[in-house]
Amino acid sequence: MTSITKRSVAALVGGALAAGGLAVAGVAALGPGEAEASSHREAPLISGQPEYDTTDVYAFVSPDKADTTTLIANFLPFQDPAGGPNFYKFAEDAQYDLRIDNDGDAREDLVYRWTFKDHVRNEDTFLYNTGPVTSLDDHDLNFFQTYDIEQIKMRHGKAVDRTKVADDLVVAPSNVGKASMPDYAALRDQAVRKVYGGATAFAGQADDPFFADLRVFDLLYGGDLSEVGNDTLKGYNVQSLALQVPTDQVQESHEQPVIGIWSTTQRADAYGDYKQVSRLGMPLVNEVVNPRKDKDKFNASEPKDDAQFLDNVDDPELPKLIEQIFKIKAQDAPRKDLEQVFLTGVPDLNQVKGVKASEMLRLNTSIKPTDKPKRLGVLDGDQAGFPNGRRLTDDVLDIALQVVEGELLGEKNDLGDAVDSNADQKFGGYFPYIGLPNSGSDVKSSTKSATTTADGRTLLNGGSGIVSTSTEDNNTLLATSAAAGGAAVLLLAVGLTWRRRRRRLVRVHTRRH
Repeated sequence: MTSITKRSVAALVGGALAAGGLAVAGVAALGPGEAEASSHREAPLISGQPEYDTTDVYAFVSPDKADTTTLIANFLPFQDPAGGPNFYKFAEDAQYDLRIDNDGDAREDLVYRWTFKDHVRNEDTFLYNTGPVTSLDDHDLNFFQTYDIEQIKMRHGKAVDRTKVADDLVVAPSNVGKASMPDYAALRDQAVRKVYGGATAFAGQADDPFFADLRVFDLLYGGDLSEVGNDTLKGYNVQSLALQVPTDQVQESHEQPVIGIWSTTQRADAYGDYKQVSRLGMPLVNEVVNPRKDKDKFNASEPKDDAQFLDNVDDPELPKLIEQIFKIKAQDAPRKDLEQVFLTGVPDLNQVKGVKASEMLRLNTSIKPTDKPKRLGVLDGDQAGFPNGRRLTDDVLDIALQVVEGELLGEKNDLGDAVDSNADQKFGGYFPYIGLPNSGSDVKSSTKSATTTADGRTLLNGGSGIVSTSTEDNNTLLATSAAAGGAAVLLLAVGLTWRRRRRRLVRVHTRRH
């Protein structure tokens, strides 16, 4: 009789947990976690390995220190700030690289490599932190990471010199919430460190600086150019690596100031050998330039072998889709203008003499930063902006749409997604410049749809969209989820009460006999 009771209660507990799981799943369904962005979930294999996935690369002459160059690479997309108790981190079995070609031969001449180590102070708790964290060495920070940076000088694809420029520095933690991190900005400042060679380094969580309306993947903004104006990445965080280095350390010479930058991630296999699983230089290339069959291949490839992807750039799919859906005529192939943007650099701007065509972000480090950057960069006469490097404020999606539709060929257009800036967190005026991560205490509002703006502006003219919010469906889903969770608890309580009553009956029956 007792065994039957245990099995019955176990079944009730299982049912309660299952119902609770459905409740959690119902709430999770509200988020847009399956979207793609600049390089967020852009290839089939890497989408299942988010810790190794590069989302964006930035390179620009530092606005407040014009003799230095700032390099930023972001990883692990779509971090929900409240996603605990196992919050976000870099992978221990990975090498995170920023690679620099400073002579235009499509081979790296300099590599900065980050590696990470996990630390746990107390294994007897599930908590990420056991109290308010006021410093990076606070013992209330139960889980933390440290990192090293190695500078590797290369020649003809081989390492010729290795220097450790950072040793055992602490990573800025995930922004758990206001109770756990009462002054997160102070933690961020503590994580900015001077390192060997006059450089400054940072590793940690940040607000995702990429801003865009990702409903581009919904048949190009709803099939009628109307679904614009919603920053789909608002409220999400990333893991960020940033390095500010004296410019003369990364350029070949003052006479040849153009550098090419890209990131790679190598993951250790079962034998301890590192294999490249992610690669990113220019934004959007592996999303909308490379077809699905080439995406994983691109992530494992090197720039020197990019001739294999030339047809994707010369005759891209996106303009054909725009013509098919919206009747905007595609430019004739081959697209030499796109070769300049994505593969060689633009003449008299950021193209190296004798450059070998290869995909990477190219920056002319001799062009000084401007006090008033324009979001459309070079298209709007701002030579310090994209595609000459990439600043945090550059609106790369609008720029890419306009270029793909022939802006550099004289076909003027105002294509845009109506998301012109990063609205959730402000960028900083000093290194590492990226915005503070969104807090786990923040509650994201959800939107059901966004339509044409009140004054009739849509994707075609880059208007700022008005978001029409409808919470009826979401409230229903939340109520259903809450009811499922409540029913689970009630069911469990009933089961436990029933078990106690059965035990009393057994004891009475035993005493009588």
